[in-house]
Amino acid sequence: MLALLYDVHGNLPALDAVLADAEAAGAERFVLGGDYALFGGWPEETLARLRELDADWIRGNCDRWTADPASVPDIPEVRAAVERCREMLDAADASTLGALPAELVLGGVRYCHASPVSDMRSFLPEPADDEPELLRGVGERRLVFGHTHLQFTRRAGDIELVNPGSVGMPTDGDHRAAYALVADDGSLELRRAAYDHQASADAVRRRLGPAGETAARRIEAARFEV
Repeated sequence: MLALLYDVHGNLPALDAVLADAEAAGAERFVLGGDYALFGGWPEETLARLRELDADWIRGNCDRWTADPASVPDIPEVRAAVERCREMLDAADASTLGALPAELVLGGVRYCHASPVSDMRSFLPEPADDEPELLRGVGERRLVFGHTHLQFTRRAGDIELVNPGSVGMPTDGDHRAAYALVADDGSLELRRAAYDHQASADAVRRRLGPAGETAARRIEAARFEV
């Protein structure tokens, strides 16, 4: 059994809830889809917990920003959050995140963070006009991605699109941590795990200060717009 974990964002209690659920269901291996530490209250502890897993890792946009502050968008609250995350992380850990691969193919399935062409441009539950561009060159029948923090599956032509959702910061109105399981026969199950999301939001405020206010509100609301 394979578990797909995306967008943990330094939310250790959410990660622990997901891992307990996944391991109880029989998960033995993991694909980790990026955005591991930034915006969360436990960046270093989250990385340490993930390193205990038998896992393949890919890089998300937040990992790229954490490794290379010059690449951070000119948004004051994001820049402040990156600076605070880098203070809380070991410098070698920040560099390691930036050196992860952008995508990988395992068992005939392609894994990326947002899309195969970008770690920022992604897919939504409803089709969009730019999907042919985002899918250019994809020959696999299943594409797994995250970034939008919206858990869903749908088809784009012959390709099954899978977003396991966000472990640490869902934005679909459901506070429970989101992930997916893949059985040995390839069948997929979207799953949720309950945890104390308010305690995590409080920890973000306490540990990140003003730089964490937007992230804390998103955890509280389970919405992107707060």
